[in-house]
Amino acid sequence: MSRSRNAVLERFFTSLISGDRPGVREILDELFEADVPAERIVDHLIWPALEQIQQRTRADQLSQLSQQFATRLLRSTSDQLQPRYLAQPSRDLRALVTTGTDDAEELAGQLATDLLEADGYTVQYAGGGVANDELVAQIGASNIDRLVIFGSTPDTVPSTRQLIDRLHAVGVCPHLQIVVGGGVFNRAEGLAEEIGADLWASDPVALVKVMAENSQRRMSADQRTVGRRRPAAKKAA
Repeated sequence: MSRSRNAVLERFFTSLISGDRPGVREILDELFEADVPAERIVDHLIWPALEQIQQRTRADQLSQLSQQFATRLLRSTSDQLQPRYLAQPSRDLRALVTTGTDDAEELAGQLATDLLEADGYTVQYAGGGVANDELVAQIGASNIDRLVIFGSTPDTVPSTRQLIDRLHAVGVCPHLQIVVGGGVFNRAEGLAEEIGADLWASDPVALVKVMAENSQRRMSADQRTVGRRRPAAKKAA
């Protein structure tokens, strides 16, 4: 797959945006027959294709029909990959995953959810559009260990800030680790730190690795900028 990865990705993307379901299945079958691990398919095929869809949609280079063809086919592809992930022993940790509200962001959240579940987490997937009050209540009721906010759109950043600020203010699950990734966090350098997240990752595969390697990392109170006023500009003398 590595030698012809770009050619496979181009084939795959073309099939996605044209709604070519047999074409997508043919590519998957080829990869399965070659014993390519499902995690590598996500990393080298599914995620790059999803990023292309998002980039072209933002640039108005993709029709709504093509965008919907592609995201629906990617969702069904992701469903086929889920049983093929290498299952790890239970971590005895509970995660809640939430996302932005559009189709591509929710699909990114599904990928993150499936990979985290395979890595031993007990995962609840909320998707997008859930009120912060409900999320806070769920985090407390389910004693959530990890809140994953994956692929938020720019429009949802203010509510994401408010959610993190509320969690810190009320002290729900003091052990909670807040992890963000993908979407607007990939395009706005420093945003993850600015809103008070403990960890950041660029894609679903990296997210699993970062969480496994930094399970104890938490932002200290003085590192969080969320909810704090910026220093006032000094007046000229």
